Amino acid sequence: MTERSKLIAAKVEAFVRDVVIPYEKDARVEPHGHGPPDDLVQELRHLARKAGVLTPHILADGSHLTQRETATVLRASGLSLLGPLAVNTMAPDEGNMYLLGKVGSPEQKKRFLDPLVSGRARSAFFMTEPAAEGGAGSDPSMMRTTCHLDGNHWVINGRKAFITGAQGAGVGIVMAKSDDGACMFLVDLPDPAIRIERLLDTIDASMPGGHAVVTIDNLRVSADQMLGRSGEGFKYAQIRLSPARLSHCMRWLGAVTRAQEIATAYACARHAFGKPLIDHEGVGFMLAENMIDLKQAEVMIDWCADVLDSGALGTTESSMAKVAVSEALMRIADRCVQVMGGTGVSADTMVEQVFREVRAFRSMTARPKCTNGRSRRRSSATISGPAPDRSRRPRWISRESRVCFPMTSRWGRKLLQDDSRCTQVA
Repeated sequence: MTERSKLIAAKVEAFVRDVVIPYEKDARVEPHGHGPPDDLVQELRHLARKAGVLTPHILADGSHLTQRETATVLRASGLSLLGPLAVNTMAPDEGNMYLLGKVGSPEQKKRFLDPLVSGRARSAFFMTEPAAEGGAGSDPSMMRTTCHLDGNHWVINGRKAFITGAQGAGVGIVMAKSDDGACMFLVDLPDPAIRIERLLDTIDASMPGGHAVVTIDNLRVSADQMLGRSGEGFKYAQIRLSPARLSHCMRWLGAVTRAQEIATAYACARHAFGKPLIDHEGVGFMLAENMIDLKQAEVMIDWCADVLDSGALGTTESSMAKVAVSEALMRIADRCVQVMGGTGVSADTMVEQVFREVRAFRSMTARPKCTNGRSRRRSSATISGPAPDRSRRPRWISRESRVCFPMTSRWGRKLLQDDSRCTQVA
C-alpha cells in the first residue's frame, strides 16, 4: 500500500461513513427494486465531487492507480452498497473506463470516456445473451449478435440479456460478431435501435438501472465508433475481464467488512441466556472464522493485483481470485446473518442485502465452477505443458451406475478387475 493510496482511501472511507451511509435509509432506496434511481446517484456524486473523492481511482492527469492501490480505494468505497455509485467506482462503469483508457482513440476518449470519469453519465456493457437462444454467457465465443459493414457504418442485430445499467445509461459498449470475429462498438444511449424489452427481477438490487433484456434492431454505428479493430473484440474483452473480476472482489470485500462490523456490534450488545452473544462460544467462533476469511480474501486480492501490475493479463490468477474471494465472502455474509438471527434477515441493517448481493456477485464475470475449471486447465498447462487430450483416453462405464471413470483412476482399475460389470468406451 502506497502513501498515495492510503490518503485517497482514507478520504473515501470518511466520505462513505459520514455522508453515504446515512443515505441507506433514504426512501428512494428500494431494497428489492432495480437499483437506486439516477436522481439519487447524481445527488451523491455531487457531494462526492465537493468532497474531492469522485472517481478516486483515476488521477487528475488521466492516469490510473495501480491495481494494488485500487484495491485499497475500492474496498473503502464498498463499505456502503451506495458507496461505489456515489464515488463512481461501481460496475460496469469502472471496468468500462479501464477498457476505454487502454484501447480507445483520443477522439473516443473525449466523447465516451470523459462523461464517465466526470460522473455525468453511466454506461452499460452489452455482451451476455439469452441462454434460451444459445447465446453468449460464461463462454463469449457463443455470441449470436451480428454486425456487418454497410458503407461507412456497421449494422448490428441481436438480443442481449442481463445488461446491467442499460436503463438510464448514456454510454454503451456493444459486442457483436463480424466475419472477422468479435467486435466492440461505442454507442450513445438511449438509441431507438436499442430497445429494453424488460427489467429482470433479480436477487440483487444495488446497481442503478437493474439488469435488462435488450433487443438490438438494425443499429447503425459509424465506423469510427468501433473500439479497436474488427475481429479483436475478445482480445479487448480479456483486457477488461481480469481487472473487472478483481474490482468486484475489492468492492464486495468492503461491503462484507461492514457486515462483519454490524454483526460484531450486534453480538456485543445483544444478550441471551444471561450474557452477551459474543460470550457464547459458537458465536465467537463464527466471527473469528469471518476474520480469517476476510484476511485471506484481502491477501488473494493483493496477490492478483500484483500479477496485473506486472503487466500480465492475469486471466488464470483473476479466475482463481474471483472464485476464492466470492466464496469466502459468501461464507462471511452467511455467518453475519446467522449471528444476528431475525435481525439478520430483515432490512433493518444492510447485512440482509449484502447476503443477497454477494450471492449475485458469485455468478458475475463467469460462474465459479466454469471459472474454476478454466483455472485448473490453465494451471495444468502452465506447470506441465499443454493439457492432455483426455477425450482420447480410454474410459470404463459401470453398467449399474452408468458412471464413467478414467481407466487409470482407482475406480477404473477396480472395474477392470471384473470386466463383466463394465464397458470400455473411447
